[in-house]
Amino acid sequence: MGILTKRDGHVEVVTVDFPPVNALPVQGWFDLADAITQAGRDPEVHVVILRAEGRGFNAGVDIKEIQRSAGYDALVGANRGCYAAFGAVYDCEVPVVAAVHGFCLGGGIGLVGNADVIIASEDATFGVPEVERGALGAATHLARLVPQHLMRTLYFTARKITAAELHAHGSVYQVVPRADLDEAALEVARDIAKKDPRVIRAAKEALNGIDTQQVHRSYRFEQGFTFELNLLGASDEAREEFLNGR
Repeated sequence: MGILTKRDGHVEVVTVDFPPVNALPVQGWFDLADAITQAGRDPEVHVVILRAEGRGFNAGVDIKEIQRSAGYDALVGANRGCYAAFGAVYDCEVPVVAAVHGFCLGGGIGLVGNADVIIASEDATFGVPEVERGALGAATHLARLVPQHLMRTLYFTARKITAAELHAHGSVYQVVPRADLDEAALEVARDIAKKDPRVIRAAKEALNGIDTQQVHRSYRFEQGFTFELNLLGASDEAREEFLNGR
C-alpha cells in the first residue's frame, strides 16, 4: 500500500495504491509528488506513467482523515499536498502519461488535468464533486479537459463525464477495454521514450512555457475559497453529511 514505482526500460511506472478507493491521506499526496519529481530528474527516465490499483484511479483526499483531526492541520496539509502532487505532474521534466480506470474524482482530476497524455479504460468516469463536499478546487484542471461552459456545468452540478465523452473533446487520447489499459499506456510511453530525451525534455519545458493557463496560480486561487468555506463552517457540515451518507 502507498506509492509504488517500477522501471520498464526508460519508462517509470508510478502506481497509487490506497485501498479501498484511493482517497489519499496527506502524506500520500506528498509521497506521490516526490515519486514523480524524482522520476523526472533521473536521466534514465524518458517518460512517467501514472496509474492506480484497485476500484478506481483516484477518489481525492481522505475526508475521514480531515474529520478526525483537530483544528485545520489536516486540511492545510491536504491542500498543500494536492498542490505539490498536481504541480509535480505538470512540472515533471519528462512527459507524464495518466492511465485512468474506474472513478477519477476531485484530486484525480488535478492529476490527469496536469498530465501530458491521458489513456482511459471504457469504465472510467471523471468528475469534481467539490461543491458537495464544501470545498473548491480542480476547476483549473477540469478546464483543461472540457470547454469552459461544460466545465462550469459539471462543476456546479457535480456530475461526472465518461472517458468516451472526453475522447470526443480530444482530452483523452485513447479509450480501451479495462484489461488493455496498462499495455495501451505503455505503448504510448514507449513511443515517446524512443525519441531523443534531450529533445523531449526541452519540448516539455517549452510546452509548459507557452501554456495559456497558469495552473499553479489558478489552483492556489481556488484553494483560498476552500479555506474561507471552512472558516464559515460550510465545509465541515458538508463533509459530515458525506461521511454519514445523507
